[in-house]
Amino acid sequence: MEGMSEREYSTHSGLSRGAIQKARKASRLVVYSDGSINAAASDVRRSDMTDPDQQRRSTGGDTAFSGPADSSSYLKARTALTVYQAQERQLAIQKKKGMLVDRARAETLVFRLARQERDAWVTWPARVAALMAAEVAAEMEQQSGKPVRPERPVRPEQPVMIEAAILQRVLETHVRAQLDALAELRVSLG
Repeated sequence: MEGMSEREYSTHSGLSRGAIQKARKASRLVVYSDGSINAAASDVRRSDMTDPDQQRRSTGGDTAFSGPADSSSYLKARTALTVYQAQERQLAIQKKKGMLVDRARAETLVFRLARQERDAWVTWPARVAALMAAEVAAEMEQQSGKPVRPERPVRPEQPVMIEAAILQRVLETHVRAQLDALAELRVSLG
């Protein structure tokens, strides 16, 4: 026998016999014609073909790392890459499930909704002013027992008639103040 057996090479390399068998099947070992393992050539080939992270894990620590960079920086970079890839996959899954939306589209929809709400508030006083004036006048008639007529002069003992235009102006002033306050709100989705 020219070289080492699998058991001998396992002891020499610090790897399990199963790992040696896998390396042999994957052609990461140099084998003599009699089937024995050329230890020196196999060590070189195995180190060239094996991921440095795998080498450290198989030996149980960072002592097997012989690269020019610090082993902790390599591990940190590898961990950061793995975390990034996992987050990227998670985002892709969430997007496929419809849990994520496009930010620009969401902002456009929110803006459109706010504009519709604003437009509804702007037209609201014109729609309800006459109704509110009629309700106020009806209530005033009910309290006094006499119909309230705008052509009659107002006397101090009579209830005051509120005109629809006056009520509309007052309502518009307050509604516009409220809309100005709402316009200062900014929606942020980030």
